[in-house]
Amino acid sequence: MKQHHDTTQQQQHPQKLSRPHRHRRRCLITVVTLLILLLVLSIVAVVLALTVFKPKQPRTQIQSVTVDGISPRFSFPNIDFQLNITLDLLILVENRNRASFKHGTGKSFLLYQGSQVGDADIYPGLIPARGSTTLPCRLTLQVDKLADDLNRLIRDVLDGKLVMETRTRIPGRVNFLGIFKKHIQATSECRFTIGFPDIKVQNQECKNEAKL
Repeated sequence: MKQHHDTTQQQQHPQKLSRPHRHRRRCLITVVTLLILLLVLSIVAVVLALTVFKPKQPRTQIQSVTVDGISPRFSFPNIDFQLNITLDLLILVENRNRASFKHGTGKSFLLYQGSQVGDADIYPGLIPARGSTTLPCRLTLQVDKLADDLNRLIRDVLDGKLVMETRTRIPGRVNFLGIFKKHIQATSECRFTIGFPDIKVQNQECKNEAKL
């Protein structure tokens, strides 16, 4: 009877786990918990990368174009026509991302009849998250590059309308929390008309694009 009673007590009160066994069990629980936590963090990071932190294209446009200086000059008896036109551009860059947009040195080109007749650098800078900034750019028409279109340029000036174009490129990078980095190049193309003799910009049309 006593032996049966001892067996019954052993069944009711199972032997406690040994110390090595308990240690392995805690390690297993810890490892599983860490794996689950890493999985959850990875899922959250992917969701944020595809939604909140998804890179958005900066909006770039010509805010204004003004003619700062123009100096047509004729010389006689040999007819020699020289025309220097300086344009002051204000380029508005809007950063739609929830992170700052750090841009490098940009470039703006002046074109007449599809040919490049001037260019200027745009200084690098930093645009805050969901912010915007205005970048100045000064372009001067280089008459020596108008060998094939000089006669047409003279006719346009005498007719009172000079149609020109600008193409602007601003490379940069968006950086989310130091983890998600994306290179972006914002571009804009504008076509505008300078009227004579008032020497003012009569109208302009701009098209914006960004390459991720």
